[in-house]
Amino acid sequence: MSSQAESPLKSFLNKFEETVIALILGVMVVVTFINVVLRYGFNTGLIWGLELVSFLFAWLVLFGISYAVKISAHLGVDALLNITAGPMRKAFMAASVLLSICYAGLLLKGAWDYWANFANLPQTTGRWFPTGFEEMKRTSYRAWYEVIDIPFPEFLRWIEPLMNEGEHYEKLPRFIPYVMLPIGAALLLYRFLEVALLLLRGQSKSLIVSHEADEAVEQIAAENKEA
Repeated sequence: MSSQAESPLKSFLNKFEETVIALILGVMVVVTFINVVLRYGFNTGLIWGLELVSFLFAWLVLFGISYAVKISAHLGVDALLNITAGPMRKAFMAASVLLSICYAGLLLKGAWDYWANFANLPQTTGRWFPTGFEEMKRTSYRAWYEVIDIPFPEFLRWIEPLMNEGEHYEKLPRFIPYVMLPIGAALLLYRFLEVALLLLRGQSKSLIVSHEADEAVEQIAAENKEA
C-alpha cells in the first residue's frame, strides 16, 4: 500500500500472515495426501485427518480475510464512487471505511465472547460494543470441552493444570483451534484501521485497487487489435 519503510509491527504481521498461510496450506496438502494414500492403498486412514483439515481450512479463511484487505483483493462495488469527486467522494470513502471498522469491531467482540466460553476467560459486557468483562464463575469454566477426533499432543500436557484442573485431556481442547476466531477478527480490525490511516494520509484513494473485469476487457481488446 505504501512505499515507505514498514513499522516493526506491520512487518511482523505481514510475515506472520504469509508464513502461517503457507504453513496451513502445506499441512493441509500433506495430511490430505497421506489420508488418500492410506485409504486407497492400505484401506485405513487418519481418523483425525478430516477434522484437522477442516479446522485448518477455517483458519485459512480467517487469515485470508485480513490478508485480502492488505492486498486489496476483496470484491467491492465502486459505481457510486466513480460518479462522484472531491469532498463527496472522500465522504463516501470515509463512510465505507468507518462501517468496515465497526463491522470488524463487532466481529471481534463476538469472536472473543465465543472463544472465551471455551477458554475459561470472561466474556465482554455490552450488547454491541464491549463495555467491560463479565464476572467469572466456576460454573462458567468450559475448557474441558474437547474436539471429536484430534488426539491431544503430549507436548501440551503442561496446560492441563492451568485449564483443566489437572484432569487428563484425551482429545484436543476446543479453545486451541477456536483461538483463531479472535485472532482473525483482530487482524481484520487492524487491516481496516491501517487502510483508514492510509486514506487520511492521502496514500490510498480506494479500498479497491484492481478492477479485474476492466483489465480483462482491455486485454481482450488489445488481443483483437493484434489479430
